[in-house]
Amino acid sequence: MNLATVILLRLLQAVPTLLGVVTLVFFLLHLVPGDPVDALLGEMALAADREAMRHALHLDVPILQQYTHYLYGLMSGDWGLSIIDQRDVLTRILERLPATAELAAVSLLLAVSLAFPLGYWAAKHAGKVQDTAAMSFSLLGVSIPNFWLGPMLMLVFSVGLGWLPVSGMGQSGSLVLPAITLGTALAAMLSRMARSSWLEAMSMDSIRTARAFGVSERSIWWRHAARIAAIPVITMFALQLGAVLGGAVITETVFDWPGLGLLTIEAIQRRDYPLVQGCVLIIAVFYVLANLLADILGLLLDARQRQ
Repeated sequence: MNLATVILLRLLQAVPTLLGVVTLVFFLLHLVPGDPVDALLGEMALAADREAMRHALHLDVPILQQYTHYLYGLMSGDWGLSIIDQRDVLTRILERLPATAELAAVSLLLAVSLAFPLGYWAAKHAGKVQDTAAMSFSLLGVSIPNFWLGPMLMLVFSVGLGWLPVSGMGQSGSLVLPAITLGTALAAMLSRMARSSWLEAMSMDSIRTARAFGVSERSIWWRHAARIAAIPVITMFALQLGAVLGGAVITETVFDWPGLGLLTIEAIQRRDYPLVQGCVLIIAVFYVLANLLADILGLLLDARQRQ
């Protein structure tokens, strides 16, 4: 299967996927208890004021008509207006994306920097104490949820030691704790994959042939086996790009990081339907693009998939 075919198939598959996400989120939001009019006017507002606001927000028409209107707006490039401040939804999202992109990039860099050395160390000493220690650390990283790790890091390094800011963005070192919180689980997952891939690569016939020709162990591990082991690791890395954006919702909320994740939570709390739908749609698009990137990398790195 060639590269162009994979891209075309993925893009075609993305249409029903994104439509399903939009539809599910739209109807779930309207089924969840709560009223955006209450968030705007308060529960003690006069009935006439409430009805006028509901009419102004087009919430007084049947839900299927609202849904049709929303889909038509998406197809024409109109993502709607935020219920809370009447600003364009896409504009608000684009304002928050750079902060999330910065956090995600540093988290991914941290994950890769930890995962490959840890995976190599575990594979090099497979079955020994070093392997057990490395994989125990990885298991711990996978098991600890972000909503627990974040506050613990804040208590130790911000409240206890006073080394880093507690929350927010813009201060020196404010990115450190959120990046560690978000990147730890990914680093643990990638290190386990790197270990198993390296061990599998070292058992291949091509590696035994290289040894027979007198190639040094260092060269075998880092030139021959590393290329083979990198294929599944890079593929998993690409697949996790979307998951990192989804995980940023929790991390940004814990650290009050002004990104897309925090914007999503704020919109949910205020029942801001158009803004929630826009945020979730952006996250879904990143998931689709991450899967497409994983397929492309798999084709480029593994010749067997192109046959």
